[in-house]
Amino acid sequence: MRKRSITLLSDGTLFRRENTLYFENERGRKPLAVEGIYDVYIYGHVNITSQALHYLAQKGIAVHFFNHYGHYDGSFYPRESLNSGDLVIRQAEHYLDREKRLKLARLFVRGSALNMERNLKRWKVNDGFSEELKALLEELEEAKKITEVMNVEARIREAYYSRWDEHLPEGFKIVKRTRRPPENEMNALISFLNSRLYATIVSELYNTQLVPTVSYLHEPGERRFSLALDLSEIFKPIVVDRLATRLITKRILSKEHFREELNGVLLTKEGMRKVLGEYENELTKSVRHPELKKNVTKKRLIRLEAYKLIKHLVGVKEYEPLVAWF
Repeated sequence: MRKRSITLLSDGTLFRRENTLYFENERGRKPLAVEGIYDVYIYGHVNITSQALHYLAQKGIAVHFFNHYGHYDGSFYPRESLNSGDLVIRQAEHYLDREKRLKLARLFVRGSALNMERNLKRWKVNDGFSEELKALLEELEEAKKITEVMNVEARIREAYYSRWDEHLPEGFKIVKRTRRPPENEMNALISFLNSRLYATIVSELYNTQLVPTVSYLHEPGERRFSLALDLSEIFKPIVVDRLATRLITKRILSKEHFREELNGVLLTKEGMRKVLGEYENELTKSVRHPELKKNVTKKRLIRLEAYKLIKHLVGVKEYEPLVAWF
């Protein structure tokens, strides 16, 4: 059975009865075949019984929680079953060694930047970006501190957003990247999709031997899976940015799918539903992998990226970030 992600947007209760999970709300009770669940994303006000959580933990199913505004709150992360003591040591070693950490941090930024460049070429708004990017990537290689790497990344992204705006219709331009709260529709859409992508990557990391709290570009923190932030840099341009652009330019979303709240702009419930449906479709699309010589889903590319990082950490093969060929 092919497993799939479950998203709960409405309020209700998630509970277990014998060997079946049920979600019950005002519209009725729906059974959820646990063997077919890959992970769970909860956006509504959902009560979860302890028996349901125990069952999800037994099956190794992560549950991700988002608040009323669609922002990521946290995850129920079952006990890891794939832990490798050797890999934990290697991860820590690459964080503690300044040069090894810098190398990985630079690679995450480089991969992200080249994927941004790919997007601008697709959208035919690349004017001057490649030349500017070349100089910034040279500066990136000279960076001696993580703060310097982050500074270059921020300048690359600023240059990228200004060109991206040229492709977006009036009324849906980024103008300036704002987050909490997003100040316009496009910022709201990007932030919402970034949160979902982050949680998706957390689920993928759970299914590898990597420790998700040890990272290289972003500073490890006690309360977040910072390695997911590192990997998300690679995938934001080719998943979030492309999807956000398609949703707007194809008029799948309109102004009516957004609302003003908290001195900012947020998606409506119907807007969230549309976006999440398109997001899941996007991740299940297949592309022909040039090295594997077979079709893989975009979601699978995330896991493959984690495997590439593992090979780098254990000294099997140098890490090269995914640069979109599609």
